[in-house]
Amino acid sequence: MSAQDQIAETVKANDVVLYMKGTKEMPQCGFSSRVAGVLNFMGVEFTDVNVLADENIRQGIKDYSDWPTIPQLYVKGEFVGGCDIITEMTLSGELDALLEQNGVTYDKAAADKIREANA
Repeated sequence: MSAQDQIAETVKANDVVLYMKGTKEMPQCGFSSRVAGVLNFMGVEFTDVNVLADENIRQGIKDYSDWPTIPQLYVKGEFVGGCDIITEMTLSGELDALLEQNGVTYDKAAADKIREANA
């Protein structure tokens, strides 16, 4: 199976997928840590894919999304963005709306706490 096929299968089979450096329990870069931290704090169930474990996936995800950086977040098969976009969406409430629209469970009170702490 090609990296592209593997990526397509992963993002279609899981509601929320984060391609990141490291794992959700042990991020290996600050940007991956920030996005995984937001999702973990908000109680979002997500699949993590460690791009450091497979060079083909590391390059393949950049080609798949036509996005040059990692981490990359996918919700219901759609590319959402990287660290800066997810941070902005979290602070504006757009991430809450996206999760709600797609039937993804999350802790609204935790999302509100993130916004309060960054106001």
